[in-house]
Amino acid sequence: MPTISVDKAALFQELGREYTTEEFDELCFEFGIELDEDTTNSDRPIVDGKQEPPQLKIEIPANRYDLLCFEGIALALNIFLGRKPIPNYKLVEPSTGIQTLTVKEDTTKIRPYVSGAILRNIKFDQARYESFIALQDKLHQNLARQRTLVAIGTHDLDTIKGPFTYEALPPKDIKFVPLNQTKEMNAEEMMGFYEKDKNLGKYLHIIRDSPVYPVIYDSNRTVCSMPPIINGDHSKIKLTTTNVFIEMTGTDKTKLEIVNRMMVSMFSQYTLEPFTIEPIKIISEHNNETRVVPDIASRTTQAEVSYINECCGLNLSPAEICEYLKKMAYHARPSADPNLIDVDIPPTRADVLHQADIMEDVAVAYGFNSLPRSFPSKSGTVAQPLPINKLSDIVRTEAAMAGWSEVLPLILCSHDENFAWLNRKDDGNTAVRLANPKTQEFQVVRTSLLPGLLKTIRENKHHTVPMKIFEVSDVALKDLELERKSRNERRFAAAWYGKTSGFEVVHGLMDRIMAMLKSAFITGEEGLENQAMNDSQYWIEELDEPTYFPGHAASIYVRIAGKEHKIGAFGILHPTVLENYELKYPVSTLEINIEAFL
Repeated sequence: MPTISVDKAALFQELGREYTTEEFDELCFEFGIELDEDTTNSDRPIVDGKQEPPQLKIEIPANRYDLLCFEGIALALNIFLGRKPIPNYKLVEPSTGIQTLTVKEDTTKIRPYVSGAILRNIKFDQARYESFIALQDKLHQNLARQRTLVAIGTHDLDTIKGPFTYEALPPKDIKFVPLNQTKEMNAEEMMGFYEKDKNLGKYLHIIRDSPVYPVIYDSNRTVCSMPPIINGDHSKIKLTTTNVFIEMTGTDKTKLEIVNRMMVSMFSQYTLEPFTIEPIKIISEHNNETRVVPDIASRTTQAEVSYINECCGLNLSPAEICEYLKKMAYHARPSADPNLIDVDIPPTRADVLHQADIMEDVAVAYGFNSLPRSFPSKSGTVAQPLPINKLSDIVRTEAAMAGWSEVLPLILCSHDENFAWLNRKDDGNTAVRLANPKTQEFQVVRTSLLPGLLKTIRENKHHTVPMKIFEVSDVALKDLELERKSRNERRFAAAWYGKTSGFEVVHGLMDRIMAMLKSAFITGEEGLENQAMNDSQYWIEELDEPTYFPGHAASIYVRIAGKEHKIGAFGILHPTVLENYELKYPVSTLEINIEAFL
């Protein structure tokens, strides 16, 4: 969760009263945020020869982008306390005509989306200016994912002239003086210049290997910015700036528009007429699309009165719910349906996706400490384990009592460990693959417990032998008939590692587990004759599989309620498997699907 530092004295002045640390902590709790620290009595750093004023460090939810700056926190708390009305954001086009930003077709090769806005007659002071820059940085780090999804550029509109163009050009063709520099460079030179810069160096990789770089020009071919790296020095924002041109580019259109709304909604309160924003027109040449941004219209949705009351344990009328929602900056009104309310979600609340979010804000406005406390009236159940977990614990206990040690390997493994190292082939319809694995060790979700057991033995070869280990856990298998296209399967597996094969020991463990599961061993015609006498019966058949040494492996079958199932296999591993896992002694393994016994 992000932590925002705000000037204590300035915030209390904005809230209209002084708070003790305990009182402000309580206010934060009531609103759903958390006071992390009050630095009044702490050692504060020296800035420009003066000690930094006391700060309040406030922890906010990661999806509340409207609280990432002083302005957002102050406005939200004032509305919550009833000191200020809900803002009415307005788009106002100038009489001289709307500014345009034309998007060239080549930008689709690198950062295809662009948006922007203009704040006219804005009044900065040092605190507002620093907050304006800090909000951009917070959005870059948070929602924009280190500028990969969105990059913001802000400019003094009086130093540049529209219409503007957004282009993508070869690095050597882009020349300008970067922000806070005096020497003109081309984009290729800038990459070398900022390579070791601790602030900008970490963003160079975003466009460095591209044949073209994005750039925004004004009508005089003055470079405004080369996103997502740096702005031009020509149009930099100063304390005396009164008209701000905001442009932003990105690879995610939804997040781009969210960032745009956050920027203009937070700082439009400092314009001559508060909460007025000048839009710009985006003209895309590659698809002939024209749109006006930003879109600051409220989103209208509905919420169920019964749902809100049931979740909160309340009995509020639609009108009462609407009043509580006003404290959270919503415009709400009772609907024609007595069980519904119509809710206008403000442009600052990109986090509201479902009526559950609206219900939560009703609970916040009502007061968490004021909500009734009671036991659930519709449920009188007593917790109990799922049958599969209960069975797993029984098998686990039985194996441990037989002298085997339990291990817990990771559920992810490499593709080779799961297939090639076990002399198995991937048919493409079995394993669940990760789309973007961080390392080669985490490429697939395991389809067998054996790789984990063998890796555990490999990493513990310095221990004395024989080594007897087991695991009771899940594997994942593709199942395209299910909604999630995969399913889990609970299995039991064991491995013996020693100077002898240990085949008879693993066979004995298998017999003990099957006996505990009340499954009788049968051979030949005996099974048919005694079928009625036993609910569950099992037998083994010779298995010819590359994972195992030829002639030293068997499949395990069970007959339950008249239905036959192959539930697993056991045997001595093939020497090539041992070589793949760097094991010098023989290994015998057992693996069965225990879900068949449920």
